[in-house]
Amino acid sequence: MPQPGEHKSKVKSWEVSDLFWEKVAPLVPKPKRDASRIYQRRRGGGRKPMDSRKVFCAIVYVLRTGIQWKALPREFGSASSVHAYFRKWAEAGFFLRLWKKGLAEYDEMEGIAWSWQSIDGSQGKAPLAAEAAGPNPTDRGEKKGTRRHVLVDGHGLPLSIVVTGANRHDVTQVENVLASRVRRPRGRTRQNLCADAGYDSKGAKEVMRKFGYAPHVRSRGEEKKELAAGKKARRWIVEVAHSWFNRFRKILVRFEKRKSSFEGLLQLAAAIIVFRKLGRIYG
Repeated sequence: MPQPGEHKSKVKSWEVSDLFWEKVAPLVPKPKRDASRIYQRRRGGGRKPMDSRKVFCAIVYVLRTGIQWKALPREFGSASSVHAYFRKWAEAGFFLRLWKKGLAEYDEMEGIAWSWQSIDGSQGKAPLAAEAAGPNPTDRGEKKGTRRHVLVDGHGLPLSIVVTGANRHDVTQVENVLASRVRRPRGRTRQNLCADAGYDSKGAKEVMRKFGYAPHVRSRGEEKKELAAGKKARRWIVEVAHSWFNRFRKILVRFEKRKSSFEGLLQLAAAIIVFRKLGRIYG
């Protein structure tokens, strides 16, 4: 207990607080076992299962700091085992469920800002990617890159993430992004969708309307004019969300070969963003 006049130590961004772990623990995948069998571990029968919290802490540490899996500090245990757990959990949908849980709690306590949403993409390098990667236009198509297409609410909370190659234009992924929303409004809610001029196509706007959105596609020049006229800027919040994702160094440059692994990192980052908005991570 801190004494009067002392400051409570702040939880660092790569640490997992007790408060956050309480939200995470019930969702951790459990080993599948046949209830009709009796299991007894043999002497020398391999390593014991790792502590789930230690594994999760290690994964968050990698996501936040961007270090290689094999460079994990020894305090987290076997680096190869942690990476194996991460891949297993990602394929089991654990990080997706955590993201969904965070959004459900936020919607109940604060209310997701459904009225004004924004969509945009951001690309990065992917030198080792074997899936969902393509020629990076910013490198003259000579190197591989990946692109994340994101939908956010009016507060910047991520509602959908789609991963493609860097050569896939944002306008081609509108339907995939809207169809992949992990949470949707209940009842009839008017939804406006803000996008930049890259989405200015008849087909993209038709898709937006099909999913119940009123399209608001503006160029940067038009946005400045509207601001000068006293109107509120709304599309920029998706760019803020991308900057939040970029604070997780492991996703700045994609070294994951599998698409499912990179999606798992993005889903965990999205979950942390949401729970942090709720004050469920750092108190």
